[in-house]
Amino acid sequence: MPRKIIPYNPKLKELARKLRNDSTLGEILLWNELKNKHHGYDFHRQKPLLNYIVDFYCYELNLVIEVDGHYHNHKEKAETDNIRDQELAKYDLTVVRFSENEVRKDMLNVLRTLERYVVEHTPYPSQEGSIE
Repeated sequence: MPRKIIPYNPKLKELARKLRNDSTLGEILLWNELKNKHHGYDFHRQKPLLNYIVDFYCYELNLVIEVDGHYHNHKEKAETDNIRDQELAKYDLTVVRFSENEVRKDMLNVLRTLERYVVEHTPYPSQEGSIE
């Protein structure tokens, strides 16, 4: 089945560039883990998709990773996050969310969660790159 082309708002490109330069500590730490083809997959950061900019995106896995700061704890933000996740799901994308605190203080479990996702969504997973 051919993949859906995911449109994006070109007006977000400049903001995405700015966000890459103004990343949170959690985003920087996670990027340092993902940028070198984590498990053989290419990740992009601050990627415009639809009318949003997602923190991390892997085309081959249809995966979006979000690192949520404390402001995501507010009810209104949770509702807008839910709407955004539903819109991305229409393009067969899965959104995995971690809190900024999780990424900063429990990277091993963040990476284990991502490894499980990769294994479950890879036709022939290899043992290379195992975190354990």
